[in-house]
Amino acid sequence: MPAQLKSSTQGETLILTLSNPGFRNALGPEIYAAGTEALMAAESNPDIKSVILTGEGEHFCAGGNLNRLLDNRQQAPEVQARSIEGLHGWMQTLRTFPKPVIGAVEGACAGAGFSLVLMCDLVIAASNSVFVLAYSNVGLSTDGGATWNLARALPRPLASEILMLGGKVTPTQLHAAGLVNQVTEPGQALTQALHWAERLNQRPPNVLASLKELLSDALTNSMATQLDAEKAHFVRNLHHPNAEIGIQAFFDKKPPRYP
Repeated sequence: MPAQLKSSTQGETLILTLSNPGFRNALGPEIYAAGTEALMAAESNPDIKSVILTGEGEHFCAGGNLNRLLDNRQQAPEVQARSIEGLHGWMQTLRTFPKPVIGAVEGACAGAGFSLVLMCDLVIAASNSVFVLAYSNVGLSTDGGATWNLARALPRPLASEILMLGGKVTPTQLHAAGLVNQVTEPGQALTQALHWAERLNQRPPNVLASLKELLSDALTNSMATQLDAEKAHFVRNLHHPNAEIGIQAFFDKKPPRYP
């Protein structure tokens, strides 16, 4: 069976499941395209308020398929370049997607699979999961934005260790470094991710979209520019109907119910 991205919903949460039986859910161009398409559809669907990205079976994702890479070595360089462009298009769509995305990780999380997780807003990982960027072990450098994310999230020596030595990193280590939100018992990552998603689904979507945009822009904005952006978002959200719902619920001492 070819690699595919399975889609299902639970309540207001879209669950995207990497599926590539026999190859630990290794990625390929068909998954890149399906991932981009699924997120674009979810963005315009008001019934979807959050997304969970997970892997089928015991593993999240083994990264790229080395057999396909060997085949691409026999092709013109443009063939591999186009493939990476597809991956990067999905990564960019994931990064700018206005709704919360949660990574639910079990087992192996390697290569571009690790890069996918780094693009998520929140990450839940089972205690027996293993994270690795082993590109250098096979004579390759990274793709998928791994260097972009790690350079911003970690001190340079730690990022260099993960990238250059290609060793295994535990979820406990990533939790201590701030890259994993919660470590669960094996087999419970998706269950916990759904609990987090339900909490997010009860919050105003316009506010979550603002916070995602502000967090992303803060990486490159000056403080003055960021303060102006916060002002603009605050005023816009104050005049959104959800602010009236939230403020009134606070005074009424009851949970708000946002549409």
